[in-house]
Amino acid sequence: MKGSLVCVGVGMTLGSHITPLSRSYIEKADVVFALMSDAIVELWVQEMHPDVRSLQPYYSEGTSRLTSYKAMIEAMLVEVRAGKKVCGAFYGHPGVFAWVPHRAIELARQEGYAAHMEPGVSAEDCLYADLGIDPGKYGCAHFEASQFMFYQRRIDPSAYLILWQVGVAGDQSLARFSTGAAYRQVLVDILAQDYPLDHEVIIYQAATLPIQKARMERVRLADLVAADIDMQVTLVVPPCQALQPNSLVQSLLAGIDGLEAV
Repeated sequence: MKGSLVCVGVGMTLGSHITPLSRSYIEKADVVFALMSDAIVELWVQEMHPDVRSLQPYYSEGTSRLTSYKAMIEAMLVEVRAGKKVCGAFYGHPGVFAWVPHRAIELARQEGYAAHMEPGVSAEDCLYADLGIDPGKYGCAHFEASQFMFYQRRIDPSAYLILWQVGVAGDQSLARFSTGAAYRQVLVDILAQDYPLDHEVIIYQAATLPIQKARMERVRLADLVAADIDMQVTLVVPPCQALQPNSLVQSLLAGIDGLEAV
C-alpha cells in the first residue's frame, strides 16, 4: 500500500468552521500533523484522533522560518513514504498564506504519492464578515506585508488594500517572530505616498475561540507605528479616493451596444 497526503483546513474559530469532509480525513488518517493558531484549538484536534503530532515545536526564535517549514514537510513525508495515510491539519485555509501544505503536496506528488488539499474558512473570509466588506464593491488587493515592502507594487487608493502578517513586516531574515516600530515606520512611509497620514486604517485579527471577539481596531495611518501588533494581525486600508470613470472605455462600450441594437 502506498502512502497518501491530504492537507485540510479547520477554519479560524474552534469548532465553527470545519467541514464534515475535513473532519473525516482527520479521523480516518493513520497519523495527523497539526499546525494550529491556538493551543486550545490543537487540543480540540487531538480529540479527533489518537495520533496528532504538533508542528508548532519546529518554530524557534532565531531560526529561519524556511528551515522550520522544510522540517515540517519532511516530518509529514517520512510517514507518507512509510505507507501511511497522512493528514496535515492547518488552521484557516491550508492554501492561504501557508507554504508548507502547498510544498508538501507538490513533493508528495513528485514522488508518486496521492496528495491533495481540502479548503477551509480563512482569515480573509472572517475579515469580510466581521468588517462588512464586499470585495466586489470597490475591489480588493491582498499582499503579504513584507513582500509589499520589498517590491514595487502599484496601489489603487480607490480599492481596499489588505496587508497580511504585518507583525513581521520588513523581516528579511525570516527568523523573527515580530518586527518593531522602525520597520512599521517604513511601511507607513510607503503607504503615505498614496494615503493621507490621518486616513483611518483597521487593525484586524479573527477570533480563534467562540468566547472571543474579533479585533477590529481603527487607528490613523500615522498611529500604526505605535500600535500593538503581533504575527496574527492583518491591516485593512479602506479606499481614500472615489472610483474614477474611464470615459474612453465607457464610450467604446456604448458604441458596441449601439451596433448590437441595430
